[in-house]
Parts: sequence; structure tokens; C-alpha cells
Amino acid sequence: MSDWVDGRIPPEEQKPTVGQLVERLSEQATRLVRSEIALAKDELTTKAKHAGIGIGMLVVGGVLVLYGIGFLFQSAVEGLATVWPVWLAALAVGAVIVLLAALLAFVGIKQLKRGVPPVPTDAVSSVKEDVSVVKEGLRP
Repeated sequence: MSDWVDGRIPPEEQKPTVGQLVERLSEQATRLVRSEIALAKDELTTKAKHAGIGIGMLVVGGVLVLYGIGFLFQSAVEGLATVWPVWLAALAVGAVIVLLAALLAFVGIKQLKRGVPPVPTDAVSSVKEDVSVVKEGLRP
């Protein structure tokens, strides 16, 4: 990279001017801010996806619990009305649906925890690190 306007490379012993240093600082600061914003966007997108999946699984699990409870009530009614086969089948189906709903709720809660709170923690720590590096560079 040439520092001179006409494209020549300056000699090694010559230091860049204050104007050139300010220009470099401006370019690097802009590039740094843009990359940190991109990192924050990516992190928030990932967390939002996990939260959406978790919420969807919790909703499906809740609906299945309602159906399972319906089957359990139906099996109790049929169990009182007859002695064996119909209510046993309904009870087995109801128990399976409730177990499936519990599994979905468990997985959904894990997904929801991965996406909440929607704070870009990686981007924040990266910015803090950048600030500390810049402060160290400014010290003589």
C-alpha cells in the first residue's frame, strides 16, 4: 500500500503524517464498527431462530396435552361403562400423547433457553476487547 498521493512507496525512515494517521484511523474505525454490527445481527438472528423453534414446540406440546387429557377423560368414562378393551385402548393412546407432549415441551424449553435473552453477547465482548486494544495502542 502506498501512502503518497502519486503512488510512490515512502522510505522506511519516513513516518506517516498526522493527516494520514487520522485517515487510517477513520477507515479502520468504520470497518470495525461495520463488522461489529454484522456480528451482532448474526448473533441475534441465531437466537431468534432458537426462540421461534422453542415457542413452536411448546405450542404443539400444549395442544397435544389437551388432546391427551381428552383421551384420558374419554378412557375413564369408557372404563366405567365397560370392563376392558375399549377404554384400555383409549387409555394407552392418551398416555402416549401425554408422553409425547412432555418430550416436546422439554425440547422446546431447551431451545427457548438457547435463544433468550436476545442480547448479542459475543458482539459485546468483541467490542470490549477492541476498545481495550485501542486503549493499549494509544499508550506511549
